[in-house]
Amino acid sequence: MKPIGIATWTALSVAACLYAVTTLWTLPAIAQASGGLPPFCMRPGGYDFGEAHAFLTALSEKGRTLYLGPQQRLDLVFPAALALGLGLALYRLAPLNRFWKLFFAAIPVAGMVFDYLENAAVRAMLVAGPSALQPEQVETASRITTAKSVFDSAAYGLLLLFLILWAVRRRRGASASRD
Repeated sequence: MKPIGIATWTALSVAACLYAVTTLWTLPAIAQASGGLPPFCMRPGGYDFGEAHAFLTALSEKGRTLYLGPQQRLDLVFPAALALGLGLALYRLAPLNRFWKLFFAAIPVAGMVFDYLENAAVRAMLVAGPSALQPEQVETASRITTAKSVFDSAAYGLLLLFLILWAVRRRRGASASRD
């Protein structure tokens, strides 16, 4: 396997492992610590002030500690691993010229940037707590969460599309070699 393939699979594997840890441990524990309300990062369509306030009010101290500690630490590595893995995969699979390959590879990088901005915005809301929470703060955080979701979804969709195109080209190539 070529070094770019190794890097792609390594980054995607790291991202998948971190995603598994967050979806099996930290995010369910945070949701449980808030009476079943989903954490901010699990609201791809965003949230309003009332929803953010309700979450922060319901979140126990244990949940807040888990969100500010292990969840945020896991989310230091996950966005970069995901962006690297998806970006390399999109670059390798895009059936177009170098400009478009780089363009498509940049989409998960934009998702990563918004993920890190989201982490900072969520940290600020968690530190502020429900009593000091500001509507503008929530609106900004919600927009960042939505932007992250849009870029990540676009990257996943493009990866699926390029994998289908790759499989079709491969199948056609195999059929042509048999003829």
